[in-house]
Amino acid sequence: MSKQTKPSIVFAHGLWADGSCFQKLIPALQADGHEVICSQHGLDSLKGDVACVTRCFGRVSSPVVLVGHSYGGTLITHAGTDDRVAALVYIAALAPDETETSQSQQQKFPVTDVFSHIEVADGRIWLHPDGVAAFAGDLPEAEQKLVWATQAVPVPDLFTQKLDGVAWRSKPSWYIVATEDRTVQPELHRFVAKRMGATTVELRSSHVPMLSQPHAVLDVIRNAANAVQNSDGRSSPRKAAATTA
Repeated sequence: MSKQTKPSIVFAHGLWADGSCFQKLIPALQADGHEVICSQHGLDSLKGDVACVTRCFGRVSSPVVLVGHSYGGTLITHAGTDDRVAALVYIAALAPDETETSQSQQQKFPVTDVFSHIEVADGRIWLHPDGVAAFAGDLPEAEQKLVWATQAVPVPDLFTQKLDGVAWRSKPSWYIVATEDRTVQPELHRFVAKRMGATTVELRSSHVPMLSQPHAVLDVIRNAANAVQNSDGRSSPRKAAATTA
């Protein structure tokens, strides 16, 4: 890759969200000169969601910085094994290993508050309006209402489904720990970040730092993109570091 060419950014959303959860990041990255696309997967099956993320690689130029939030971390862990992906950025995200599923990884840590505010109906898991505080409690009330209104709802067995392939074992990774997360345990964040040898940043944030602290999240994505650009698109050795904001 020419050092004048910027890597593309592909986003993968999690549960109770869609691609609009990255709305505060996309314009700035486009202004920087990156091609940007969000996977709009339906949370119908792990295999189908990974396939949807992978299809996005064909709509932008390689190499790709692949960014996943929450369950989107599971998706980038599998989709990131594609040769077009040069780096991974995890935002308060799951990151299962070969022997794990999203569910088994979460079960290693205490149950979070958000799961007291969900309902299974019509074959989907819905977030109640009063559960948004456990999901995005550091956003203004109007933004919290928008988060609830745009939620994408998963099938009940999504987290127990399994696929092969673990990209963070071979791709340089960055991880954003959300220290006030009430949806995915912050200790899970720290555990998987350390295990993958990720460059790690801690933010005092709810589960959605890309909405509550977009500038800090942009800094991490830009650092990952710069590392890819400076390495000419090749995977570089992972570097573990920690900062707190």
